[in-house]
Amino acid sequence: MRTHSPVGFLLPLLMLIASAALSGCVFVSAALTPFGRVEPLEEHVVSGEGKDKVLLIDISRMITAEEQESSLGLRRRESTVANVEEQLRRAADDDRVKAIVLRVNSPGGTVTASDVIYHRLLTFRDERQVPIVAHFGDLATSGAYYVSLAADEIVASPTSVTGSIGVVMAGLNLEGLMTKLGVANQTIKSGAHKDIGSPLRKMTPEELAILQHVLDEMRDRFAGLVRERRPQFAQSDKVDAFTDGRIVTADQALDAKLVDRIGYLDDAITVARARAHLDRARVVMYRRSSDPAENIYSQSALSSSTQVNLVNFDLGALLPSHAGFLYLWMPGGE
Repeated sequence: MRTHSPVGFLLPLLMLIASAALSGCVFVSAALTPFGRVEPLEEHVVSGEGKDKVLLIDISRMITAEEQESSLGLRRRESTVANVEEQLRRAADDDRVKAIVLRVNSPGGTVTASDVIYHRLLTFRDERQVPIVAHFGDLATSGAYYVSLAADEIVASPTSVTGSIGVVMAGLNLEGLMTKLGVANQTIKSGAHKDIGSPLRKMTPEELAILQHVLDEMRDRFAGLVRERRPQFAQSDKVDAFTDGRIVTADQALDAKLVDRIGYLDDAITVARARAHLDRARVVMYRRSSDPAENIYSQSALSSSTQVNLVNFDLGALLPSHAGFLYLWMPGGE
């Protein structure tokens, strides 16, 4: 019986990618693991020493509960919810994990995924009695800030952008374009509002009011959580202004008490060690064997992937294909 070796499979694939790279026709994001085997998490020590540990967990890219498929269908990137859940389960079995640092670099994501991660982090912190410190990179807006509310202390980089406290639902009205093209909407529905938000027609004032009410409730939940978890912010005179969806700089966030201090990732690790009363500790990450970590700035496959630059377009950064409510900073969204 004739068998096909992995080399025989990968060689044509690599030739295809190389050929596409030279022609410049697409931007591929993929990890070359075509056989779909799920690798277990492995612990990587990235700095420090001692028996106690500070665990670094990434909150990056679009926060979602859905897997993201890479180009060419080679590998599905696990969802943020699944990744965080697996790391917390492993950490729960290790008594030497004395603190967690969330390395946040995300514009936000779906409402439910953000809330689930927040809930799991808060539950882990309370059950294990370990401090959680969040550190903001480039972005920690909307759902990413929501998730970070589980932290005991928030450290923002000097150049971080945060805020965007609110909810958005993107939509289009293609009715005018369809009319010009001679295309008619013939949707059949069982109720007046069954196709609410459809791009095939303009929404009625009543439908706009219905959706606005839903968004307002989700916004109020977000804002209420900020007030609960950030009592100093709740007592400031910036509550109304800073819960209208605007983004803010690190200095503005510090002034409004949305964050606790300005600093770098190593400062956040120092804060976590101090909160856990550790004179020294190893800083560790959980990674797949194909996803190495050498220092505290090493990225995971969840936040970056092997890329072949063919066109200036990252397919992995696209929003979910379905409609939904988002805790997301989305420039250009209505």
